[in-house]
Amino acid sequence: MSTFPTRLIEGYQTFMSGRYLAEKNRYRQLAETGQEPHTMVIACCDSRSAPETVFDCGPGEMFVVRNVANLVPPYQPDDNLHATSAALEFAVQSLKIRQIVVMGHGRCGGIKAALDPDATPLSPGDFIGHWVRLLKPAAQQIQDSQLLTSGERQIALERISIRNSIANLRTFPCVKILEERGKLQIHGAWFDISTGELWVMDTQSGDFYRPELPLA
Repeated sequence: MSTFPTRLIEGYQTFMSGRYLAEKNRYRQLAETGQEPHTMVIACCDSRSAPETVFDCGPGEMFVVRNVANLVPPYQPDDNLHATSAALEFAVQSLKIRQIVVMGHGRCGGIKAALDPDATPLSPGDFIGHWVRLLKPAAQQIQDSQLLTSGERQIALERISIRNSIANLRTFPCVKILEERGKLQIHGAWFDISTGELWVMDTQSGDFYRPELPLA
C-alpha cells in the first residue's frame, strides 16, 4: 500500500490552520449556495503559472481549466471527447461567466513542442503532438523565419497561440452570441515566469502591453 505524499499532507495541514481557518465562513457559504465565479481562465497546466496564485484569487472567484499550452480547440459538435469545450460550455451556459481570460506564459513546454518539427513522441499515443497541431500553421510560419532567434520564436508563438485560442473561442455559438450582446468579455494575458511580469492583450489591436498597476 503506497503512502500519500508527505509534502501534500503538510501543505493540507498548513491550509487548514491558515487560509481555511481565516476563510471558513466563505467556504461554508460556497458549499451551501454553490459557486459564482466572475472569471473563467483557460491556462496552461505548467506547475509554475497557476492563475489563482498569479491573480491572488480566493475560493469561488475563478473557474479555471488548464491544459497543455492553454489551447482552445475550434467548435466541433461531435461524439469525440472534448474536455476544454465541456468546461467552456459549463462556464458560459451554467455559471453565466462574464469574462474569459486565455492566459499563456513564458518558457511553455507545449509551445516548444509545437515549434520542434523533429520532436520525439513521449508515448505511442503522441497526445501532446496531436494536441499542439492546433498551432501548426502559425508554428510553421515562425519556424521559417530566419530573422528570429529561438527565444524570440518561442515568445512569438506563446502570444500568437493566445490570439489563436481567442479566435477559436468565438467559433462557439454561445460565446459569439453573448459577446456580441455585451454579456461576455474575452481577454488575453501572458505571464513571464522568470520576472513575474504580466502582459495583457489589447482587445482591438491584439498587441500585448504591461498594464499600469495602482499605487500601493
